[in-house]
Amino acid sequence: MNAKTFDKSKLPSRHVSVGPERAPHRSYYYAMGLSEEEIAQPFVGVATCWNEAAPCNIALMRQAQSVKKGVSQSGGTPREFCTITVTDGIAMGHQGMKSSLASRDLIADSVELTMRGHCYDALVGLAGCDKSLPGMMMSMVRLNVPSVFMYGGSILPGHFKGKDVTVQDVFEAVGQHSAGNLDDEELHALECVACPSAGACGGQYTANTMACVSEAMGLALPGSAGAPAPYESRDEYAEASGRAVMHLLANNIRPRDIVTRKALENAAVVVAATGGSTNGGLHLPAIAHEVGIDFDLMEIAEIFKKTPYIADLKPGGQYVAKDLFEVGGVSLVLKTLLDGGYLHGDCLTVTGQSLADNLKDVTFNTEQKIVRPVTNPLSPTGGVVGLQGSLAPDGAIVKVAGMAKEKLRFRGPARCFDCEEDAFAAVEKRNYKEGEVLVIRYEGPKGGPGMREMLATTAALYGQGMGDKVALITDGRFSGATRGFCIGHVGPEAAVGGPIALIENGDIIEIDAEAGTIELEVDEATLEKRRAAWKPRETDYASGALWKYAQLVGPARKGAVTHPGAKAEKHVYADI
Repeated sequence: MNAKTFDKSKLPSRHVSVGPERAPHRSYYYAMGLSEEEIAQPFVGVATCWNEAAPCNIALMRQAQSVKKGVSQSGGTPREFCTITVTDGIAMGHQGMKSSLASRDLIADSVELTMRGHCYDALVGLAGCDKSLPGMMMSMVRLNVPSVFMYGGSILPGHFKGKDVTVQDVFEAVGQHSAGNLDDEELHALECVACPSAGACGGQYTANTMACVSEAMGLALPGSAGAPAPYESRDEYAEASGRAVMHLLANNIRPRDIVTRKALENAAVVVAATGGSTNGGLHLPAIAHEVGIDFDLMEIAEIFKKTPYIADLKPGGQYVAKDLFEVGGVSLVLKTLLDGGYLHGDCLTVTGQSLADNLKDVTFNTEQKIVRPVTNPLSPTGGVVGLQGSLAPDGAIVKVAGMAKEKLRFRGPARCFDCEEDAFAAVEKRNYKEGEVLVIRYEGPKGGPGMREMLATTAALYGQGMGDKVALITDGRFSGATRGFCIGHVGPEAAVGGPIALIENGDIIEIDAEAGTIELEVDEATLEKRRAAWKPRETDYASGALWKYAQLVGPARKGAVTHPGAKAEKHVYADI
């Protein structure tokens, strides 16, 4: 069998296109202009998260047309559909952020339902913003039909006062403005130029982190994660992705053949090596869950410890995704790590070849300063660190990329807030002190609900020049754009009575990112008294999607997943 000849007798689409009893179904296809030949071919879902919420996703529909062209050229019949996305840049800093993480699982669910309902045989998924990338990859592994993932591409950097800028600079400018160091006119001038094109945020924030993961894990074509969204080369990668999925279908290569334990370990290495988003520690366990592999936050943290930080990317570094693309892209990072012995080169990828085979012709570019050799890293351990201790028995995570070694330990009194809004208001009014540990709780997966990101607060601290003078801990999350000593994913979360719920103002907290510890310096007897007096809190979300999410969602350590996963499966969709 080759990519031009397919036997539908074992493909899902036979249920909607083959035999006399499917005449009504075929009548619908004729209504859409399909020929008998096209109906007889495999049906390939081409899923995008296109919307007009933000620039992250507006290029996806264009790229989908190129995917469809590639599918058609290779003997398949493409069926385009859209799913939702909640764009973090717009959702940030208000109640809308509660919808963000919940959207990841809804994206995975909606792609699954569309594929199941219409019996599509294969899937190409295009995604642009933070949660849409892992959501799309989760659906691929869950369905286990031949699949190719493609990133929609990053935004081009803006230019302000002779410097490249990103949306992170605008968030931090809000802090400068509140501190009186930036006037209205200058803030307005910056906001007008920071985001000049289509594409996801340009630093090594969550979208670009997960784009790197897609290549490292083998679900995306080599090089496809690199080019910015406006570049026409993205359309070439899209067309190639359409051809690639037909090759996978012809050879029955499925996502679970690709997303193995080794592939997930490769993905964790890339998150650490690039100083990627702490959200990588949330999304990788969720993807692993869809395969039936246990791969939780603390297991990932062990890999982070062993991985050198080699890519000088924002927010901890100097450069953006466009810069990385111009010097060799994700392939350069992967080849550097592979040659250094940090990656499993024998992992299968969507090319049908191994990761090592895909990288065999890549050479290290010595004429660039963005990616360091593993022998001369920015730091010997990863840009992302796991923490565990009396304050976080189930673990926590912090991005240390760009932080000086002497800043990796912090000890100070707690100042507690029971929601992000209260914390942000205190920061705006400078109602906090240097040396304090700001605690934002009841923002976890259940307690938020939705595990909000705290970029508005952390960026305001930096804008006030206090980003390295306080620490911040939360059972919520941080944006990939967050920098400073900000610890997220603290578990168990406050909503279930975790230690973070028992902290009182003035309690001493000690954080050591070198040792990987986070301790609450309160004796056990005192904590027991507080625990006995503690009562669960109700949220305002007593119905609707967020209520449902809160009932189903599990702990952050295991990816904040909402269903039992592959271990509980009785059938796999691909085999219906």
